[in-house]
Amino acid sequence: MKFNIRGENIEVTDAIREYVEKKISKLERYFDTTPTSDVHVNLSVYNDEQRIEVTIPMTELLLRGEVQHKDLYAAIDLVVDKLERQIRKYKTKVNRKFRQNGAPKHVFAELEKEVALENEETESDELEIVRTKRFDLKPMDSEEAILQMDMLGHTFYVYKDAVTGDTNVVYRRKDGRYGLIEPHS
Repeated sequence: MKFNIRGENIEVTDAIREYVEKKISKLERYFDTTPTSDVHVNLSVYNDEQRIEVTIPMTELLLRGEVQHKDLYAAIDLVVDKLERQIRKYKTKVNRKFRQNGAPKHVFAELEKEVALENEETESDELEIVRTKRFDLKPMDSEEAILQMDMLGHTFYVYKDAVTGDTNVVYRRKDGRYGLIEPHS
């Protein structure tokens, strides 16, 4: 794993860097071979709250965790716990089920955050796109898409249906259940 550790309003000291690398490297025990992906770590401090965001994009899985805490080292421990839960959930639910069914086991790349519109009105009152994401859609069924959405902590997930080949969207409803948006033929 290659670490990319950045700090906002905090200096990333050697001690902090070593602690982060040591704790996150423990995740390697969950994989048959050591992942070669980059580990993106953002540390920030705002109003006495320490925040750590960790993103580990891999071929079959995107791990992402975010924790706020008064103590930076406690936040690091908590985010590693969160990432471990994601790995265990992935290995038990998605990997086993789709290997048995012979469906594709690849999970498509991250939809890291929803596109946000600025709250402030512009002088011309025009809508402005502030971020654009491009990604490859991997074939899967709606159940796997829901699992991926939940694992990433998103409210929606765009995917390619493995049977029809159509682009679909699953989303979490306000009542906690799930919805599916399919194109009309």
